[in-house]
Order: sequence, then C-alpha cells, then structure tokens
Amino acid sequence: MTPSEPVETRTEARPTQTATLAEIAREAGVSAPTVSKVLNGRADVAPTTRTRVEELLRAHGYRRRRAEATRSPLIDLVFHELESAWAMEVIRGVENVARDAGLSVVLSESAGRLTPGRTWADQVAARRPHGVVLVLSGLDESQRALLTSRSIPFVVMDPAGDPGADVPSIGATNWQGGLAATRHLVELGHRRIGAISGPPQMMCSRARIDGYRAALETAGLPVDQQLIKTGDFHHETGYRLGRELLDRPDRPTAVFAGNDLQALGCYEAARELGLRIPEDVSVVGFDDLPVARWVGPPLTTVRQPLTEMAEAAARLVLELGRSASRETPTATRVELATSLVVRTSTGAPPVR
Repeated sequence: MTPSEPVETRTEARPTQTATLAEIAREAGVSAPTVSKVLNGRADVAPTTRTRVEELLRAHGYRRRRAEATRSPLIDLVFHELESAWAMEVIRGVENVARDAGLSVVLSESAGRLTPGRTWADQVAARRPHGVVLVLSGLDESQRALLTSRSIPFVVMDPAGDPGADVPSIGATNWQGGLAATRHLVELGHRRIGAISGPPQMMCSRARIDGYRAALETAGLPVDQQLIKTGDFHHETGYRLGRELLDRPDRPTAVFAGNDLQALGCYEAARELGLRIPEDVSVVGFDDLPVARWVGPPLTTVRQPLTEMAEAAARLVLELGRSASRETPTATRVELATSLVVRTSTGAPPVR
C-alpha cells in the first residue's frame, strides 16, 4: 500500500462496555456468575440484586457479545389483547416476514395491560429472540433497559402512548382517517354526526376523534360533546353506546365508530331500535376487517393496512437486529396511509 492509497477502516460489531463482568460484579457486591445470570435473563436471581446489576450494566453501557449468534430463531409478538380478527391481520403480517427470514413467531398477551408485566420481559430476555414487536402496548423504562442490555431490538406498532423519539414505531394516518370518514358523512348531507371512540389513552383513538372534530369544524358544524361516546374498541361497547346515541329523540343521522367492531355493535343497536342502515342512520367504521365486506349492508370504513403495518414492524425489528450498533437507533415514527372504503352503510340523511 502506498502512502497515497486510502486506508480502509473497518469497524467491528463490538460491545461498548468499559467494564468487565468481574468489575461489574465487584461494584455490585455479587459474583461474576450472578452478573452472567442477569445478563442472560435467568430467573434465579433476587429482584433487588437483578435491579442493582442491571443499573450497573446500563451505567457501563454493557452489551452482550456476539448477540446475533446467541439469538433464538424467534420473533416475539406481544398484544395488548389477543381476541379479534384485527389481531389475525397483524399476526399474518409478522408471520409473512418471519417465514421469509426462517424464523418462528411467539405470541404473548399482556392481559389487557397497556404495559406488559415484568415477568413477560424476563421471559423474553431468557428466550433471546431476534426481536420483539409490541402491538397497542408500550414498555416502561426498566423493560426497555432489560431488552437493550440483552441486545434484543423492539418495535412498537400503534403505540398506546407516546413511545418517545428513541423508540422505533409503526402506525397509520389515524387523524387523516377520522377526517376522511367524517368528511364523507358531511358531504352526504349529514349535520348531526355521532362518534364512538376507542380508549382515550391510546394515541390512535385520540387521533381518529381529533380527525372527526377537525372535519366538523372545517365544515362549520358544531362539535356536540353529547354525541361523542368513549368506547374500548369492543363490539359490546359499540352496541351499548350505539343505543345511547340512537335511542334519543334528537338522535344523530350518522355515527363514526372508532373501529369496525364498534361499528358492528352499532348495527345491532340500530336493528333493535327498528332503524334501517343507511336509510335511517349511516354508519362508518375504521380498520376494514374482512367481515366489513360481508355484513349487511357492507360497511363503509377507513382501511388501515394492518398486514402491511405488521410486515413493516417485523422488517424493522430484524433490520435493527442486524445493525452493528443499536446504542442510538434511527427510530422515527413511520406512518402508513389510510384510505376510505365506501360501501352501502352510508347514504343521505333521512328527511324529517
């Protein structure tokens, strides 16, 4: 090589720690094997000891060597609730990517909690998967630190709250979807439009209702708080809140439901009250689940590309796993476009 030739600098994928396991053990007042157990997600460590060791691992920036070689051929897929066709679309997307990568998918449910319990995080750390996709969930600081210390990448799909700028997340244009759904009803001539939201603590739910409000305000229509009901994305709640909206003398002529399941609950409420869809009341949902095409009448809804979102989340978690350094991952929020699918559950308002 001559002096004029460029020198190739090759950066190896090395951990960033500045202390050895033995040094961390001395500082924590435990043995090196105990630190190794914590690092490998073993359950046979006292909680206080685990916490103390993990704090030191984080402080020293310790990351497991050769994490790629020690990973299990798995992607952990964690749901807030695992009980609907919505979940099946997500599972299909993650499995598409996992299959192509020669991996399997492990399903977990956080039992209705928006933040999975610590036991779940310990189990994931012990499995050492290629990555974790969390759906409608979030991670607290200790869980994030646990996964990071094991070099287990994670991505949140439709995060329940603000995941933070350093957390990779995949979502949809929920605000635009709520705007499009409500604008469609306004353009049909509706002036009194009810809404059934999802849980207020979920970002996607708040964004859809904000889009609904924006469409009304842009059209110069009042936002009547009595016509906005807070739901939970379940069919039963759509039915109950649908009855509340429709069983009143000044009922709305249209209802925007925060998801398809609540829209179908509203269908049931309308039938019990002797109302026809769309002749007496128009209904719009959100998600475009397969069932939306087959109910009577077929449901007008906002399509969010659930399978594509799940595929994007799975691809991103694998890309992060292949990255030589994940100390400061490029983790901006990615949003996929929603689109209005007009079917026959919406029409002009009735003449009163």
